[in-house]
Formats: sequence, structure tokens, C-alpha cells
Amino acid sequence: MPFTVAIVGRPNVGKSTLFNRLAGKRLALVDDQPGLTRDRREAETTLGTCLVTLIDTAGLEPGDKGLTPRMRRQTEAAIAQADLVVFLIDARAGVVSADEMFAELVRGAGKPVILAANKCEGRAAEGGLYEAYELGFGEPLAISAEHGTGVGDLSEAIEHVCKDSSGVVETELGQREEEGARPLRIAIVGRPNVGKSTLVNALLGEERMITGPEAGITRDSIASSLSFEGRQLLLFDTAGLRRKMRVEGRAEELSVGDALKAIRFAEVVVLLLDVEHPFEKQDLQIAELIAEEGRALVIAVNKWDLVREREKRLKELREMCQRLLPQVRNVSVVPVSALGGAGLDRLMQSVIEVDRLWNIRLPTHALNQWLQGAIDAHAPPAVSGRRIKLRYITQANARPPTFVAFCSRPKALPDSYVRYLVNSLRDSFDLPGVPIRLHLRKGDNPYA
Repeated sequence: MPFTVAIVGRPNVGKSTLFNRLAGKRLALVDDQPGLTRDRREAETTLGTCLVTLIDTAGLEPGDKGLTPRMRRQTEAAIAQADLVVFLIDARAGVVSADEMFAELVRGAGKPVILAANKCEGRAAEGGLYEAYELGFGEPLAISAEHGTGVGDLSEAIEHVCKDSSGVVETELGQREEEGARPLRIAIVGRPNVGKSTLVNALLGEERMITGPEAGITRDSIASSLSFEGRQLLLFDTAGLRRKMRVEGRAEELSVGDALKAIRFAEVVVLLLDVEHPFEKQDLQIAELIAEEGRALVIAVNKWDLVREREKRLKELREMCQRLLPQVRNVSVVPVSALGGAGLDRLMQSVIEVDRLWNIRLPTHALNQWLQGAIDAHAPPAVSGRRIKLRYITQANARPPTFVAFCSRPKALPDSYVRYLVNSLRDSFDLPGVPIRLHLRKGDNPYA
């Protein structure tokens, strides 16, 4: 097991900046606005010779209203999970009452603690650095997470505690994963307040994400590991995607950008709909984006426990899907109840199946037999008195399935006929819910 390090402190002391610096990647959202981080985010990295799991946490704040107690529970869970706590303060502000309050919380956990005083890049930080001794965690490390100053010393201190506590040194992150054992990346996306975080919690079997009736709670795209029928999965909970004109404030802009990034790097995307308001305009735009990015798609319809005539409603939803999303015909529509835990196994089975189709490779011989049959059933039109000839097809790539057809006049072939070929290809080889790319090239059969 990797050595686990939780980075904690009050809001806006630079926890996410330090997390990104230690991880070597821009993973957590960073902004001058305090309280941007809400859920805890994890990342694996190597510090020296030690394999480390870093946990970025929400800023600890006093209070018992709104999201504050839920965010604090997430931070407390991170501290309980950690082998080492990095307690971060803002050296320019010095030690404030909130630092002292949460130092007691960290001290009560009984975990090893490294005290780091951030934002030490100027003289204004000297007073706060000396005040940090008052917290009782020993000598503070002076760092600047933004500029990288002192982060090397912090990494060495973490490595030292790691070696002392375990006596085992794990060297390369890549050695832990066998070839072909990389987890399947799944993004859970949808409009705000449709139950994405609740669904992720239900799949994980724990309160990993902050949930509640308020829309827009989730900001970062948080990755969580899961095993299903022997397959390793990586779930990404994402922020709700609203229409661009309704996005408000810097925090939501960053959240939406992170959600779009999660779609681009996912292999399968689960689009979560609200059964009471399915296939709204924003749902269709999100589905269109997923198809354009070439990701495999599964549609999950949440709050199914509220439906009475279920068979009738499911038939209606599938008919709506066929009519409104022709670009991903026959995509799986899976009813679920994130709150009650119903339909989760079927959802995961659909995810595994659509990933298999997304990676499929079709034999060239079978493709050309299909092409001849499609032409015989519906010949290409004659344009300007000249018939267009389709001579040969081959699969150029998978993820998503991508095909190249050689044509006498590719620019003249109408889009309607290209759609006919794509739909015929999808139906003939049973490729539901998978974007299909068909490129036309001029020339004779290159394998003749």
C-alpha cells in the first residue's frame, strides 16, 4: 500500500497549489477564491524513493451551517486515512485562531505531523514563520508552493517519515501496474443536481463525495477506484454542466473546464439524467459533446424509485433517445436509483460492454462483404450524371471504431449516404452507443 499524506489547513493557505506541486501535475483547481476545494482529491506520485498517495482536502472552517460540516467530515476522513498529515499555514497571515482550532483536531488524531509555512517568498512572512512554533508541531518548514521554494525539503521530510514508518521503499509507480492492468476510466456527467455524487457514493459503498440538495456542490473532478467483476475501474465525479450563458463566477468556470477535461480523458462516459426532466436541451448538448469527443456512452436515468409505471416509462425513454440522439443509436438506457442503490450492477455491466465495443477490431474481409451488401441494397447516387463508386473499406483504428472507405469521388458523396453507411455498419456489427468514424479517401484498393 502506498504511504498516504493528507494536506490540511484553513481555506486559502495554498493546499491545492502544494498538492499540484508535489504531484507534478495540475490536478486540483486553484484560484485566489477561498473554499474552492470541497471534496478530497487523491493522486499517486513518487517522492524520492517512496510511492506516496497525496490527499488534497477542503479548507477547515468553524461553523455548523450549510456545507461546512459536510466538508469538515471529508477532511476528518482524510486525516483518519492518512499515515502523515502536512499541516499548512499562511506565513504572511501568521497563526490565526482557525489555525489553532484545527491544530487541536490534527493533534487529536495522533498521526505524525509536518508543519509547513506557505507563502514564504518575501520578508512579510518572517513573523508568521516564527509564530508557527506556537502550534506545537516542532520546527516549521518554510516553503512557497507557488514558486517551488522549499518544496524539495518538504518532499525529503515526507520521504523520511515514510521510510521510518514502514521500513519498505516502493520505487517506481509503473512497477505496481502490470501491463494491461490500467483501470477503465469512467466519467459521470450531467446537469447540476441530477445525483452524480450520490451515484458515485452508491457505487463505492461509502460517503466519498459531499452530497446535498444544493446544486453545484461538486467542483473538482474527483477520481475514485472501484473493482467490478475483477475489472479495475476509475470513477470521475464531475461538476454539473449548465449552458454556457448560465455559468456564473470563476469557480464554476473552473469546475466546468475540469468536467470537460474529464470527458476528454475518459474511455466511457455515463450521462446521468433526471427521470422527471429527461433529455432536456442541455442533456442533448452534453451527449453531442461526448459523441464528438469519440467517447463510449451509457445513459443512466436516476430517481427511478419515483416512477410508478416503469415498463411504460422505460419504453418512452428509449424511444426518446432513438429520436433525439441518432448519432449514438441504440445506446444503453439504464434506470437507476442512486439513493436506493437499484440498477447499479446493470449500469456497470453496460459500461463494461460498451467499452468492449469501443475497443473492437473488425476483420477486413467481413467489412468488405458488408460494404458490398450495403451498396447492393442502396447504391450510391449519381452526381452530375456520374455514379460514385465505393471500392474498399478497412478499419484504421479503434477507441472509437474508425474506418476508411476508398471512393472514386469522396467529396461528391452526399452526407445522407455517409449516414446510411454508418447506420448500416452499426446495425450489421451490433455497435450500440459507440461513436463511429467513417473517413472517405480517393484511390483504388491499396491492398490489391
